[in-house]
Amino acid sequence: MKFILFSVRDDEVPAIKAWEKRHPGSQVDINEGELNMETIDQIKGYDGVVIQQRGVIESGVYPKLKEMGFKQLTTRTAGFDNFDLKAAKENGLKVTNVPAYSPRSVAELALTHTMRLIRQLQQFDARMAEQDFRWAGLPSTEIHSLTVGIIGAGRIGATSAQMFNALGAKVIAYDVKPNHKLDDILTFKSKEEVLRESDVICLHVDLNETSKNLIDAEALSMMKPTAYIVNECRGPVIDTDALISALENKQIAGAALDTLTGEENFFNFDLRGKELPSEQLKKLRSMVNVILTPHIGFYTNIAVQNMVDISLDDALSIIEGKGSEHIVN
Repeated sequence: MKFILFSVRDDEVPAIKAWEKRHPGSQVDINEGELNMETIDQIKGYDGVVIQQRGVIESGVYPKLKEMGFKQLTTRTAGFDNFDLKAAKENGLKVTNVPAYSPRSVAELALTHTMRLIRQLQQFDARMAEQDFRWAGLPSTEIHSLTVGIIGAGRIGATSAQMFNALGAKVIAYDVKPNHKLDDILTFKSKEEVLRESDVICLHVDLNETSKNLIDAEALSMMKPTAYIVNECRGPVIDTDALISALENKQIAGAALDTLTGEENFFNFDLRGKELPSEQLKKLRSMVNVILTPHIGFYTNIAVQNMVDISLDDALSIIEGKGSEHIVN
């Protein structure tokens, strides 16, 4: 069985080799580029294809894959909004994702970002860089005194809730499908109640038509002026212009963002000495109460291994006619 993996990073290679070793007779070849009409001929002779890319899969790719005899198209990510799921299905392709490569990896970053915000570390870093070693005016808040609001209490949101609860914070949550198995660590409330009552809002929702701009100007206006927002899911979940306005007008105290709308144009690129391609990014970078990280929530040893293992396991299973629980179309 031969597989080709697109958009492979150097840090994924050991994980790929480890999977290959556990599956004797399987061959995994790697490609640093993305799957598109220019590269699709490179997959001739393979049985399975696995990708990880932000670029949209072009419409012509799907019939071409069908013509070549492929049965699946797998992404090593949780997000799959760059696929046309209907076109894939019409061409006999089962699309799979990795919905839970490591809930802890993302949840731990949410906790890290929260701790940096409530300890004012971003602002202390700015002072220290200017050799201003005063601490006056930047008091911290102890986490057990806070109410943390989780929006999206799925696998990752539930893991975040467990961590905050273990540290003594009061945890409340909003989810369209409340999981009451979590009632011992959090209390489910309406979205409006979570926004109004929380000292920290952590976003852990999927990106879909109902979650785009879920946090808009109206939602931000409901938050406490002392509250923080942490986004570890997808950029378009927040209306970025509305967020910038809320920060500038001191409607909220600060934000930590691991993902931004348009991030495919700047995250994971070396732009030192170059003009930034986003005015929103420029504004957010200039704010001392904003923490930015380049979509690293997934980037841990365990998560990388799981993304490779689960995606290749799913591809192999579908090719062998066994199906997968991760089919999204």
